[in-house]
Amino acid sequence: MIFDHRTYTCRPGTLAKHMALYQEHGLAAQKRHLGEPVFYATTETGDVNSYIHVWAYENAGDREAKRAAMEADPDWQNYKKLSAEAGYLIRQENRLMVPTGFFSLGDR
Repeated sequence: MIFDHRTYTCRPGTLAKHMALYQEHGLAAQKRHLGEPVFYATTETGDVNSYIHVWAYENAGDREAKRAAMEADPDWQNYKKLSAEAGYLIRQENRLMVPTGFFSLGDR
């Protein structure tokens, strides 16, 4: 299993607007292709203009196939267009991670 950990930073004062845009136009399309996220949260301390989400995949091939299907989805493309036009996002950082030997999602 691999985890795709993504951190996004919004312009100050636009996080709530970006979350509303995503919830209305992007969330359903993303979940349709990637399933439920492992974690999705806004930052409470530190850079309060940022949020993270984590997605789980069986392997790199699973991630590649699911993300390709999502990128081909007209609803996802529309969300990306609306997000770009809004201009709320200023930074993105992605990390692909593997769990330690003692961690399992089944432990939850």
